[in-house]
Amino acid sequence: MQLNGTEVVMRGNANNEPWVKKPPLVSWVRASLSNSSKIRVRQLFEKVSSTFTYILWCPITMDAIIVDPVDCCVDRDIKLITELKLNVVYGVNTHAHADHITGTGILKSKISNMKSVISLASGAKADETVENFDQICFGNSYVTVVNTPGHTSGCVCLVSSDEAFVLSGDTLLIRGCGRTDFQEGSSAVLFDSVRNKLFCNLADDVVVYPAHNYGGHLCSTIAEEKEYNPRLGLGKTVEEFTAIMEGLNLSHPKMIDVAVPANLNCGFQDA
Repeated sequence: MQLNGTEVVMRGNANNEPWVKKPPLVSWVRASLSNSSKIRVRQLFEKVSSTFTYILWCPITMDAIIVDPVDCCVDRDIKLITELKLNVVYGVNTHAHADHITGTGILKSKISNMKSVISLASGAKADETVENFDQICFGNSYVTVVNTPGHTSGCVCLVSSDEAFVLSGDTLLIRGCGRTDFQEGSSAVLFDSVRNKLFCNLADDVVVYPAHNYGGHLCSTIAEEKEYNPRLGLGKTVEEFTAIMEGLNLSHPKMIDVAVPANLNCGFQDA
């Protein structure tokens, strides 16, 4: 065995050729420590609004955040949090949703010391508001806030500390995106957010975890969305994207008149 600072080679045949190759000891230790501290992700689904809720936690401290919770799923979420023995420190919303009421307020009443978080640009009530490039820390882990307006003026995406994944909210969906016809939405602004903030700055293999999916897919990657997103793929211009969005002719969201005021008030309908 030779330890030369770059690799460990074990020679095991008559020609003295390597048959097992290992990384240097220091690199192996670092890689092991890095893997053990990687953010853990649990993806949960609410079928009525096709909403994904995410629980992220630090495996060392077990501190956690819950992202985009839904009011009708709070009991499910708390059960899982209890089973996993997590300490949830923040309930985070990627924006003020129009199709469901956030469970953040209810969770706060049931989980000691949990604080609510939403973007300052959303204009919503929360314990903490965040802006571009702020870090939301939990234990030894964190996610970085990236302002990505367009679906709403207050949309953000959350990039993991190792840039392995992004919680893309309604900004970038799997083979789609959030609509742009209400809540100060703008097709041109959304196009810029995806192209110049996500596609330009995140590696192709970054996993995309969206806030919704209506076709049964759980996740995607930046590379897939660049190539296959029929609205925002690299082959589309902003003019083409705007025409696509204007031609959707979507119906008025059923819950918007109830959900948006509640979500601007941490999930409660009365101010």
